[in-house]
Amino acid sequence: MTINRYPAKITKGYIFKLSIPIFFSSLAIPMVGIVDTGLMGHLGNSKYLAATGIATSFISMIFWSFGFLRMGTTGLVSQSLGKGDYREIVMITIRNLTLALIFGLIIFFLKFPILLIINKFFSVSVETHFLISNYISVRLFSAPAELSIYVLIGLFLGLQKTKISSFMITIFSLLNIFLSIFFVKNLDLNIYGVALGTVIASYITLIIFLLFTYYYVKEKFNIIPRFKKIFEKKKTLRLFNINFDIFIRTVLITFAFLWFTYLSSEISEDNLAINSILLQFIIFSSFFLDAYAFSTEGVVGFALGRKIKKSFLQTVNNAFQLSFFTGLIISFLFLIFFKDIIYLLTDLEYLRFLSYKYIFWIILIPPIASLCYQFDGVFIGTSQTKEMRNAMIISVTIYIFISHFLVQEFNNHGLWFSLLVFMFLRSLTLSFYFPNILKKF
Repeated sequence: MTINRYPAKITKGYIFKLSIPIFFSSLAIPMVGIVDTGLMGHLGNSKYLAATGIATSFISMIFWSFGFLRMGTTGLVSQSLGKGDYREIVMITIRNLTLALIFGLIIFFLKFPILLIINKFFSVSVETHFLISNYISVRLFSAPAELSIYVLIGLFLGLQKTKISSFMITIFSLLNIFLSIFFVKNLDLNIYGVALGTVIASYITLIIFLLFTYYYVKEKFNIIPRFKKIFEKKKTLRLFNINFDIFIRTVLITFAFLWFTYLSSEISEDNLAINSILLQFIIFSSFFLDAYAFSTEGVVGFALGRKIKKSFLQTVNNAFQLSFFTGLIISFLFLIFFKDIIYLLTDLEYLRFLSYKYIFWIILIPPIASLCYQFDGVFIGTSQTKEMRNAMIISVTIYIFISHFLVQEFNNHGLWFSLLVFMFLRSLTLSFYFPNILKKF
């Protein structure tokens, strides 16, 4: 049975076609953060923005640390697809869904340690701490659902069914946006409302797509998912090693952005509020540029499963060119619409004025960052997770070291420069390990 028509030559057009649905869903993902920031930015007090910036950064660090549930699923599924092992695809999905449920329940019970860490490391007012506590107390309820959604997205990316994974992301994001607006605007729930919107949206999305996935697998693979012999020792050990490497890598990258937020708060609470707004530009561009990385994951994994080196190299070359060119387009659009977007995100005039000083960094980062995002897609698809882990350890270590001194010398500009250097270091270190992938063919 074949569920994909795999082309003899991987062209830019083929990669772009796979990426189109991800582009549209990627517009929806950062819109959640932009809408949440906008809702808080129009409440007349910068403390709402500061609290949202810290709380969402910390929760994102925790949830993204379990991004291996998506990335590990995508790599293994795409390679199994290349080998034609459809039953193993089902087993991989069930194994990771089980892990998602377990990890989600563990996260749910971490409220007090999380708040303790935030109170210790972030120097903000008592009122801001209170708002942070409100957000986290609600948002943690979404952990089992959000982690399970990661797995389902990874499954369909691995199958190169990007329309399905994109539709899932879009449904989750749009539900999140509409519910958050309703709770904040209609019920006046402020920061509590944006967290509640995410929780409800995550469970509605999970229920819908769990049912869809069951019937999809049953029809396309002619396999009824069963829990018998899920955790075979050899395959479970490989899954654990891959997931653990990606876990370490993801913890480090999310810590890097949390460190950015921490240093922002050390400069001043106003700078924390400004950087919370400006980071929405970076998040927006990253999700958009990740469209090529996501589509690349499935294609390079399939090429590895089939041992087709030519297709692999075509994919890598064309995806990098597309990603960098798209990064330039994004920077150009930011240059034109920067002030308009800032006006949408906050009505606090002094924050608008201060944010204009940092437009240079917002324009410069997307094309530079596009390279490291694309490297991630290649390494995830081929399950070269040990190399990803090592590269991130090196990059984050250097980033933390230089950011400390750059902030002392150049204040907030130094912080943004260190973030740019971090993006470059990720590309440089991964390029060093790239030859290891070629040895697998």
